[in-house]
Amino acid sequence: MRRRQFLKTSGTAVISSLLVPNELLTAFSNKKYPVGLQLYTFFNQIDDDVPGTLKKIAGIGYKEIESAFSKKGGYYGMKPKEFSKLVSDIGMSWKSHHVTGAPFKMPPNAKPITDANGNPVKFPPMGNLKDNMQELVDEAAEGGILYLVCASTPTKTVDEIQSSIEVLNQTGEACKKSSITLAYHNHTGEFDKIEGQTQTAYDMFLSQLSADIKMELDLCWATKAGIDPVELFKKNPGRFHLWHVKDLNKEKQGPAPVGEGIIDFKRIFDNADVAGMKHFFVEHDMPADPYASITTSYNNLQKIMSS
Repeated sequence: MRRRQFLKTSGTAVISSLLVPNELLTAFSNKKYPVGLQLYTFFNQIDDDVPGTLKKIAGIGYKEIESAFSKKGGYYGMKPKEFSKLVSDIGMSWKSHHVTGAPFKMPPNAKPITDANGNPVKFPPMGNLKDNMQELVDEAAEGGILYLVCASTPTKTVDEIQSSIEVLNQTGEACKKSSITLAYHNHTGEFDKIEGQTQTAYDMFLSQLSADIKMELDLCWATKAGIDPVELFKKNPGRFHLWHVKDLNKEKQGPAPVGEGIIDFKRIFDNADVAGMKHFFVEHDMPADPYASITTSYNNLQKIMSS
């Protein structure tokens, strides 16, 4: 009996050892992530009915939220704790919030932001990390979020980049004291060569920001700038805790719902562990119909992540 039991146990162990790699591979390929949404997608709608908008977003299947600035000021007209409770009561989780690195300025020759009636939108005062760092960090801590994200910062000159790096490193220290992780979100400009330099602003951020500061890679804007996200992950493993998941349209001009453009999301999600990705947020800048856009993105992501 002992010999028989030994052979049975040993045989099972051998078979198990042969099966484990495939089981692990299957588990990895079927790994599920909660689908998040960046609320900037609803910039023109959400302030009219914050609870109603969030309920509709949750109804589509979104589980996590990243907030942005609001025409009402604050957190869609609320204090951090109040907004956090609202999101939680609806059945979602507030993970991250966007702020700017310096006082916001409209780009040269940019058209004024207007409402549905064509009237210029008047914004309440908006804090920034250069002038209001500790206040913004304290509010993030009050809301219980995991990440504070610098959505944009001046990067047109070497001096602007160095000043931004200083502000971000200081903010990273303040965030760390509050058990928050600071991250940086890109557009296309950070991948341009600056003043004859061989490095880009993004290169300088990766090399000069504290390793505690992570990146929120906007897959659409990085792709438009000619950057391969997977190669970026491989060169800087573990640095990309957050992603903005939106497609680049076939004309390579701007955003599209996931699955309707040119980005190979399957390949990117297959390298999520290399990137160090913890959360991702669907986003579509100013879509004509945000509900239709995020529904398309959600449905296509379900197929991508289960394939």
